[in-house]
Amino acid sequence: MMPVILPVKGIQPEFGSNCFIAPNATIVGDVTMGNDCSIWFNAVVRGDVNSIRIGNKVNIQDGAVIHCTYEKTKAIIGNNVSIGHNAIVHGCTVDDNVLIGMGAIVMDNARIGSNSIIAAGAVVLEGTQVEAGTIYAGVPAKKVKDISQELISGEIDRIANNYLMYSGWFK
Repeated sequence: MMPVILPVKGIQPEFGSNCFIAPNATIVGDVTMGNDCSIWFNAVVRGDVNSIRIGNKVNIQDGAVIHCTYEKTKAIIGNNVSIGHNAIVHGCTVDDNVLIGMGAIVMDNARIGSNSIIAAGAVVLEGTQVEAGTIYAGVPAKKVKDISQELISGEIDRIANNYLMYSGWFK
């Protein structure tokens, strides 16, 4: 089994070095990915209706979906970002050093500031601006608290580094 990697309108996904793409992941169209990234089982990164830009050391975990809105919103994901299992990241900007929890939804034109956590199951509504260094949770997602440096290095960095290690097991 091979990953599904498809061009759309003549635009082929591009990958940096040392990336892992699971055998049943799907990546299509205008997708550019940096180095040390991983796209896990059943994840879909669909750059068919607009562009998706992914930085370095990003992991898109099992069942997650990254998509955009036709002629309106792109998806831009920074460096050192973990997108949890079954999360949906749609037409938004995610800055560096962010953890998006399992099952979270981030809608169009939202911006997730650096060093932030979106809790599992949270729904970040369209246009929401998540300030850097915070935790947002709930439906709709609201600021819960400021994040500590220990949580940044203890969770955000740990998860991103672990997924880089996990992907190495498949190479």
